[in-house]
Amino acid sequence: MRTTATLLLVAMAGVFGIAHANLDAHPVWGYVHAFAEAAMVGGLADWFAVTALFRHPLGIPIPHTAIIPQNKDRIADTMASFLRSNFLTPSVVARRLKDMNIARSAGEFLLQPRDGEGDAGRVGAGAAELLAELLETLDPQRLGEQVRAGLARQVERIDVSPLIGSMLEAAIADNRHRPLIDGFIRWAGLTLEDNEEMVREMIQARANALLRWTGLDERLSNSVLDGLYRLLAEILVDPEHPLRNKVEEGLAKLAQDLQHDPEMRAKVEAIKAELLANPAVGAWWIGVWERMRHGLIDMARNPDAALAGQLGNSLQELGEALRDDPALQMQVNRFARRALVGIAHRYGEQIVRLVSETVKRWDARTITGRIESAVGRDLQFIRINGTLVGGLAGVTIHAVTQLIDKS
Repeated sequence: MRTTATLLLVAMAGVFGIAHANLDAHPVWGYVHAFAEAAMVGGLADWFAVTALFRHPLGIPIPHTAIIPQNKDRIADTMASFLRSNFLTPSVVARRLKDMNIARSAGEFLLQPRDGEGDAGRVGAGAAELLAELLETLDPQRLGEQVRAGLARQVERIDVSPLIGSMLEAAIADNRHRPLIDGFIRWAGLTLEDNEEMVREMIQARANALLRWTGLDERLSNSVLDGLYRLLAEILVDPEHPLRNKVEEGLAKLAQDLQHDPEMRAKVEAIKAELLANPAVGAWWIGVWERMRHGLIDMARNPDAALAGQLGNSLQELGEALRDDPALQMQVNRFARRALVGIAHRYGEQIVRLVSETVKRWDARTITGRIESAVGRDLQFIRINGTLVGGLAGVTIHAVTQLIDKS
């Protein structure tokens, strides 16, 4: 646009020269001459005005030129004051938000599909991609150590002994401990079955020579094994078996000791501290974290995976609720209005100060370039219009002059 405006000015200069050379040839050349002359004056005047906003015309330091570079600090303060007075006052924010349904707009945005995606594809896919990129950019070893350290600090603050004791007590009260006892009994039976030969050898090794000579050691070992199997079977099928009751009494006492016995609680805390300080536990956690991280990345990268689907479904449900539920909209809108009015009240000054200080930190060339890039095209139209309007004014003045002379 600058080139166009300049070429138009040059063209007017050319027309002026041609018309000046042919003034005596025909009266119409007088009108052409007047148009071109006034157009050059208008174009040059507007070129000077437009140029003076941003720099010194032809590099000459004429007073009241290069207005924007020389007054950038005042422009920054004026801009900040304008923002503060017209946009960031609590009353203005509240009035602007009064008729806005922020919740419904948010719901419609969440439900807006992305090209080629299903419902909530835009936000769901974006959230999944963001999660994957975040997990990939973080240092796995460092992050794993930080998470482990954070968990360790939280566990250190928790007195786990009363927690375990209360959980065990609640399980006993609801008879949820019985399947565990049954499982332990079955495990004991299977273990005994897998190690029968070892048990026989232990019994025979402890039998005296007479028993081994008469062969009674084998009968003795068989009797011991049969008795153990029978005992385990009786405990398993009889809920009121004395040994089972003893086990339950022991569990109940353990639950009480975990909650109220200082010595037991100290032992549990010592075990907890040893586990937290054990390097093997740290290495185990790093391995668990890495598997979790890679699993989450794979799930997020795969648009058909459960993670992306769950995000999409959750966001879709949230969007439908925000769009269709008037009660929820009222609550969300009220919260948003209060939050934004509070931000304007508390941080309005800081926000406009940020704008002002940022503009002040720009050098003259930067602020000139940015403003000229934003409005420079329209300013060049001023030059073009000035050239054409000046020419029309020149023709009008010439015509009026001719009428006066003839009269």
